Amino acid sequence: MKIAVLGGGVGGLSVAILLKQQGFEVELYERHNQLAEIGAGIVCWPNASFVLEQLGVLELVAEVSGKITHMSRFTRDGEPLGSLEIRELNQLMHYDSYAILRKDLMAILTKRALALGIAIHYSHQVIEITGSGVNSQINFSNGKVIAPELIIGAEGRMNSIARAYVNGDNAPIYQGFINWIGIFESSSEVFTELAVADHWGVGERFGIVPVSKSKAYWAGGIATKQIEPLHPARYKQELNEVFASWHGIIPDIIEQTPLTKIHKIYVHDHNPIKVWHKNNVVLLGDSAHAPLPTSGQGACQALESAWHLVNCLVQHSSNLPDACRHYTELRAEKTSSIISVGRQLAQTIFNQDHEFCQQRNLASKHTDYHSALIGMANAWSSGLPLAV
Repeated sequence: MKIAVLGGGVGGLSVAILLKQQGFEVELYERHNQLAEIGAGIVCWPNASFVLEQLGVLELVAEVSGKITHMSRFTRDGEPLGSLEIRELNQLMHYDSYAILRKDLMAILTKRALALGIAIHYSHQVIEITGSGVNSQINFSNGKVIAPELIIGAEGRMNSIARAYVNGDNAPIYQGFINWIGIFESSSEVFTELAVADHWGVGERFGIVPVSKSKAYWAGGIATKQIEPLHPARYKQELNEVFASWHGIIPDIIEQTPLTKIHKIYVHDHNPIKVWHKNNVVLLGDSAHAPLPTSGQGACQALESAWHLVNCLVQHSSNLPDACRHYTELRAEKTSSIISVGRQLAQTIFNQDHEFCQQRNLASKHTDYHSALIGMANAWSSGLPLAV
């Protein structure tokens, strides 16, 4: 079976690697002219680490990652609101959790794909998928036309032609908040431990994820209804207007992050869909299930979907429609739940009512984090051979 993967992100590269390892003929087509580096960092939770092991890259990921120990919440003034013990989560799920810069993960996956002989075609922007049944073909903006036996759409959440082909619509939904994201690096050790710090204000949030004792990626977010033009030269000024008076090292992290390593994102997701395939086109990653970053599971679920899709193609090797139906059945409920959880947390974090936020903080202080952690382990292990 000749397979074309559209999109060279985490999901696209991962599914291409897994397909090649199973003997499929696969090529990857990416719209950008080089390895995309949008996004600051990723926490590879244990469910993602399991798939990275199947890809043959977990040891490489561990070498350039931070093995995070716990995740703590604070107010904007540094008052503790509770903490999750990540080491316990790792023990329950039998894999470690790693914080890694997105560019490092992408480099590892790209190198693995190339080592397996997978052709990666850059500067291939899909403009249309036409035809029906096994005759669907992909038309690229450079004039190239291909007609593989299977098309895997993994082009992300913002403009997936494959999602439009399958679903009839691919318009993402703006969820009412901005994230400025950045990568901070210091010449000295800044972080005494590799612990995620999540600071909550009123309609505002600042999170820091150490990758090493001197390096971290971060995200500062605020609620806003309007989508305005982007002005990169103003990003630090915008950040300082919101976070200059926040607790601890937050102002210093903003100040010491080069402007070239700061991006601003008006955050979108997608409503869950029930149909993930049409004819010989099937969706994967954010094209199928795009949760908010507050879910913590975007890249992790893309990795899971890659693993499940390839398993289904192997199990139903003589019946492509059955393979796609089985894959959808395995993935739709879990990813829909994760989209819902991400939205609920975002609505809580970016609520602009002072009284609500006071009650939210009080509830966080009194949360049974041990029980919450067991719930996370069970939810994230679902559908994987990870006995909790």
